[in-house]
Amino acid sequence: MDQANDFTHFNEEGRAKMVEVGEKLNTRREAVAVGSIHMMPETLKRIVDKNIQKGDVLAVSQVAGIMAAKQTSNLIPMCHHINLTGADINFSIDEENSKIDIEAVARTTGKTGVEIEALTAVSTAALTIYDMCKAVDRGMIITEIKLIKKTGGKSGDFLRE
Repeated sequence: MDQANDFTHFNEEGRAKMVEVGEKLNTRREAVAVGSIHMMPETLKRIVDKNIQKGDVLAVSQVAGIMAAKQTSNLIPMCHHINLTGADINFSIDEENSKIDIEAVARTTGKTGVEIEALTAVSTAALTIYDMCKAVDRGMIITEIKLIKKTGGKSGDFLRE
């Protein structure tokens, strides 16, 4: 596959453009992205115990991630506005490694995929955790944000091994 020809976000002058998707068929599309935020064990305990001054960290982060998925086209310049049919954020507490794993799912029926929406949701959820806990732990590290799965569309499915 010639990757040089796969970049479709450039016009004839080599400048950025938004890709035309008007001729594409509406298909059911889903994307799943993940990421993690590492912190001190005491910070994780305070999150789990809902003992952070700003409030319920995971509840706020879940809403923030979903809101971000809905606003992705306002943040990423060449991203199409997408009417999401669903979005969700799930958290897994990993006490052994003192981290929270974040999973975001975005869904639509449309002409273009929702990978960026899922990635934006994970990123924003992680940043919200950081924001809400930075008074007690400025050393938190956000890592491993990546697409895990994508279904639908002309390019077919993707599943990270």
